[in-house]
Amino acid sequence: MATLLAELVAIPTENPPGANYRGCIDLLENSLLRAGLHCDRVATGDSTTDAENAVECLLAIHGSGERALYFHGHYDVVPAQSREQFQPSRKEHFLFGRGSCDMKGGIVAMLYAILALKEAGARLDGRIGLALVPNEETGGEGGTAWLARKELLGRDGVGMLTAEPTSGVVWNANRGAISLRVRVFGKSAHVGLQHQGENAFERMQDVVEKLRGLKREVELRTTKFNIGSEQARNSILMLGGQSGGGTNFNVVPAECWFTIDRRINPEEDSAAEKAKLLDLLERCKQDGIPLEWEIFQEGDSASCDEVGKLGTALSQSVFAVTGEKARFEMCPGLLETRLYAARGVPAFAYGPGLLSVAHGPNEYIDLRKIIDTAAIYALTAIEVLQP
Repeated sequence: MATLLAELVAIPTENPPGANYRGCIDLLENSLLRAGLHCDRVATGDSTTDAENAVECLLAIHGSGERALYFHGHYDVVPAQSREQFQPSRKEHFLFGRGSCDMKGGIVAMLYAILALKEAGARLDGRIGLALVPNEETGGEGGTAWLARKELLGRDGVGMLTAEPTSGVVWNANRGAISLRVRVFGKSAHVGLQHQGENAFERMQDVVEKLRGLKREVELRTTKFNIGSEQARNSILMLGGQSGGGTNFNVVPAECWFTIDRRINPEEDSAAEKAKLLDLLERCKQDGIPLEWEIFQEGDSASCDEVGKLGTALSQSVFAVTGEKARFEMCPGLLETRLYAARGVPAFAYGPGLLSVAHGPNEYIDLRKIIDTAAIYALTAIEVLQP
């Protein structure tokens, strides 16, 4: 398991831009074939002419039957802080490197869960589908979202598990998101002739002030879902995560821009919240402020009943392996579970990594957690797909 993970970490599948996908898919496909699994490579509509960076999903099956439990993982990673992060290193039970935690370690756990079931001769009334996808780190286009549009996602699904780094808890819900970049326009002029210009920065302030009114309203709402101790229950509207504009200190700015990041609790209506936000921007235009916007990220909130069959089986398996009671919480960000939930498939995130080290310069995974998680996946599959 450690050897396979080190080989995966050594392939710099950074996204953006979406690099070195072909080498990673080759390694994963060869590993699945050696394990005796049937698998298909699916080229998505986002594939490029660059063979090394071709965008592909890998779909594998263990077993047969009308019902399917899906194991789901992404093989892309966020950009590294240094090239050394793609030189995996091991210290005792810990393996360091970009993607070890998020979520190549989880992919290894899912693969070895299937191997354990095969070697144990476990009888399953149904099949396990393994979906390994790219582009999760940039919203899922060319990966899970593409599979969903082509109706290749979650067929006959009775459940889905994904191996995100959940820090020992189970994520049974996630906030939705709509992220925009707003550009406000003016007219350039020398500072000494500023009366001949139109200040885009000052216009942008007017837009932001209106948005702050909406922010105050939105952030009074709270969620009923359990959350981590470091989180707040309030809904979120963050302004200015990124911003910029102007050409020089002594020139009236002709254009300024800023981002809006709206995170929507599961109890809220995503479509209604999106409409409310865009309506406010449209009213600013009608009031004479020239502006435009682009949506660069959008995803629905989702939730899943923790006392349903899959949630109960996962909870029992966590206790059987770790001796600890499973804790269910809402994920602070987006999850690809939402795309299964939209098809009526119960979906949970549970993985061996720590969220606190994911995406960081010293990303690592505890190999013992990978072993435990593989056992939890296998036991959950036996319980959900029992004859």
